[in-house]
Amino acid sequence: MTAELSFRTQRLELVAATLEHVLAELSGQGALAALLKVQVPSSWPPGEYDRDALEFFKGKLESAGPEEHGWYNWYVISLGTSGSRESLVAGAGYLGPPSGGTVEIGYSVVPEARGQGYASEIVEALVAHAFKSPSVRSVIAQAQDTNEASASVLHRCGFQAVGPGLAAGSTRYERRQSATT
Repeated sequence: MTAELSFRTQRLELVAATLEHVLAELSGQGALAALLKVQVPSSWPPGEYDRDALEFFKGKLESAGPEEHGWYNWYVISLGTSGSRESLVAGAGYLGPPSGGTVEIGYSVVPEARGQGYASEIVEALVAHAFKSPSVRSVIAQAQDTNEASASVLHRCGFQAVGPGLAAGSTRYERRQSATT
């Protein structure tokens, strides 16, 4: 069993998924809720964080070495005023370890938690965490052109559109590490 890797922002706790987490999630919301010790909303999983994504992360975590822990999916949990874990509000993370100085992020917030600034807080947290690695010089993200909310989050968080994304109708965004990051 891999030790839990997590960090907190003002309102959130991000917990790096382990193979144990993903296997629990694949077996059902109850198992994931028990393992994370949080409420899992009935709308879980959010957006593109679906069974195919879980199977992708499961495969990656099965073959990953300890140095890759934290470079895949993270569970995002809202915190109460006392700092206690409350509810799972998003799936987020990286699509794998840095390659060529770049790492890609993704995020998806459950519908009932949207419009509360969580996506921006998550993106800033993932970027800051990535830039702690000496091998990361830029962070990229991709968003569907029809997803104006995601594009807005990325712009607010200092990302610039740099060209078409991999999927048709998507844009690739990038944020480069600055001397002050």
